[in-house]
Amino acid sequence: MITAIVRYQLPASITRADCIAHFHKIAPGFGEVQGLLRKHFIWNETGSAGGIYLWESIADAKAFYQGPWLDGIVARYGMYPEIEYFETFAITEVKTGEVHYIEPLPAKASAA
Repeated sequence: MITAIVRYQLPASITRADCIAHFHKIAPGFGEVQGLLRKHFIWNETGSAGGIYLWESIADAKAFYQGPWLDGIVARYGMYPEIEYFETFAITEVKTGEVHYIEPLPAKASAA
């Protein structure tokens, strides 16, 4: 499982309200993306925006961040996004108390 953090700087002309409206418009379309498990739409007061994505595989993530998606980001914001990939080892569901271990504890390792 892969977590990707995607960030880009919004032009000064795009307000917080504009960003919310855009995210509301596009969020439903992510339900059909191959290998995508979850996306958080993010923004901060410095004008940085993007997403935190949870993917089934690195191949699914890298395939998505090309072509039409990338072209749309560059066309809208005039820049290439920063994308960082992380292997996801565990997920804690705070509301339910469930812990999902994606990677088993290696035989010679101990919890740090």
